[in-house]
Amino acid sequence: MSRNFMESLVAVLGGNLAYFLLMPKLPESARHAPHAIDFGLLVDFGICIVALGGVRALSRRIFKT
Repeated sequence: MSRNFMESLVAVLGGNLAYFLLMPKLPESARHAPHAIDFGLLVDFGICIVALGGVRALSRRIFKT
């Protein structure tokens, strides 16, 4: 598997884990409702994007590329 795929997979899994751990503390409007496109989905996406940035930065530092 490619490095890009592995970085993305780790970021999505880690980001979603972080979101679901934070979800009880989030305001009601920031919680995702199943089978709906809502603000909670955007919050989840944002957390995953931040996680991807962290994973890529860590990956570049470890592998020096």
